[in-house]
Amino acid sequence: MIPGDLRRAMLLSVGLGILVILGLGVLADVPRLLSILRQFAWQILPAALSLTGLNYVLRFVKWHYYLRVIGESDVPLDQSALIFTAGLSMAITPAKIGELLKSYLLLQRHGTPISSSAPIIVAERLTDGVAMLLLASAGLVTYGVGWQMLAPIAIAIGAVIVVSQHHTVIHRGLRLAERVPIVAPRIHHLEDAIQSARALFQTRNLLLAVGIGVISWGGEAMAFYLILIALGLPPSPVLAVQAAFILAVASLLGAASMLPGGLAAAESSLTGLLLLLGVTHDPALAAAATLLIRFATLWFGVAVGTIGLIVAASGLAGTDAKGAA
Repeated sequence: MIPGDLRRAMLLSVGLGILVILGLGVLADVPRLLSILRQFAWQILPAALSLTGLNYVLRFVKWHYYLRVIGESDVPLDQSALIFTAGLSMAITPAKIGELLKSYLLLQRHGTPISSSAPIIVAERLTDGVAMLLLASAGLVTYGVGWQMLAPIAIAIGAVIVVSQHHTVIHRGLRLAERVPIVAPRIHHLEDAIQSARALFQTRNLLLAVGIGVISWGGEAMAFYLILIALGLPPSPVLAVQAAFILAVASLLGAASMLPGGLAAAESSLTGLLLLLGVTHDPALAAAATLLIRFATLWFGVAVGTIGLIVAASGLAGTDAKGAA
């Protein structure tokens, strides 16, 4: 079901995750870190995980809506949900490229060409990025930190969206691609992908997807806020803004790093911003907050996704693809 190279990449990512956890522990002083974790109000964790679960539910709504946008309106809801859930297991692949697994499963179970559904993965990432930028905006204005790193991300996202709607540029690009011997025989796949992308990034679909993204990722920002409170920080509107800003910036930088699951990049950004903005002056508390929110937002999702992947794999045992990519 999962190619050997992808399995190895996932195992390496888990190993990298363990190294990151160990590194945070060493930098923060392990005894102090363990003491803080013992004092953490663990009864808050289910609420944080529930908010993360809300994020997954709303992202599934966007995924299923996108299927309708590209003309796959007859994919059963349960089948769509299983495919989306299995895709969560791929969050720890480099640049989340493993999420193309969703397109593969869609091909196997429903016959949808990968060239038509793959743009959904791109659209999910880009609209999530826009949502994260919006969540970070209050902090960017307040603190003036991070815009130098986020500006190129915003420009890249905007460029992809604009180009996807520019018919003349796309037409010229396709004509040039036809002259490349390796690409020419597959030009129809590229045309299918562009057609899907054009539909996905139409204004109405774009606004709806970004709106869903702001609410869904806002749930994770609230989960981070709850974790900070459970670590003993006093609740306040300022802390809520800081939590949303720090989590959004760290997530964007983690994604831009192309590292598996943003590992190391996201953790260092979370810990560094907590200290830089004065949310806490205790490196051990910052490390504890980082470990807890990464468990709630990354590893929890990978665990849920792995269960979905096992179910999807068992359902595909012995089946043949219904269509061609």
